[in-house]
Amino acid sequence: MLNGKKIVVVLPAYNAARTLEKTYQEIPFDIVDDVILVDDASKDDTSELGRKIGIKHVIKHEKNKGYGGNQKTCYQKALELNADIVIMLHPDYQYTPKLIMAMSSIIAFDVYPVVFGSRILGKGALHGGMPMYKYIFNRMLTLFQNILMGQKLSEYHTGYRSFSAKVLKDVPFHLCSDDFVFDNEICAQIFMKGYEIAEVTCPTKYFEEASSINFKRSSIYGLGVLRTSIFYRLKKWGIATHRIYK
Repeated sequence: MLNGKKIVVVLPAYNAARTLEKTYQEIPFDIVDDVILVDDASKDDTSELGRKIGIKHVIKHEKNKGYGGNQKTCYQKALELNADIVIMLHPDYQYTPKLIMAMSSIIAFDVYPVVFGSRILGKGALHGGMPMYKYIFNRMLTLFQNILMGQKLSEYHTGYRSFSAKVLKDVPFHLCSDDFVFDNEICAQIFMKGYEIAEVTCPTKYFEEASSINFKRSSIYGLGVLRTSIFYRLKKWGIATHRIYK
């Protein structure tokens, strides 16, 4: 715990056996109370390895539910365990678990209710090996989103996120997509509810075992991001709504 708040780390996994243990070993268990591994029908032994290294809560989807579907299971289980703070950490070792303390403390001491680990603040993305086309794509989408959403985030596309349980209980994340655009739809829900998102500089690593989506999937994701941002603005103007809002 930190400041009396229960901290639960969730690991949305797909074929993560090669990097899971390394990620798990760096989690700061002096403050983390529980870890949840959700295996989205991996073809390797991700689930078995998770149990072997001591993860108490291992859930395996019989059918692949997608990245967003995986997160839904993660957050639902964390709330069932009465988490006060939920940290989403990818088990592919692309993001360092060493920032869990910093991200948790911002929420635990009521500074901000949501914290993102940003690869764009500083020079972490390019130094870590982010492909140039992805970096440019990231910057263009983020500029567009900030304009339409009236925000000033450095990045909407990070997979390193920390939430207060209050926020996860308040936003209807179960209405979001089961695909990669889930990340942006939950951002839109958070801002629509009036919450603020803080950011911390996060180094990142791009290597063979790290998860990534190809150009085609990236393009589909980008179109989904644009659609989410446009409907957010239309909702704010009272012109139209979207399925993710109650």
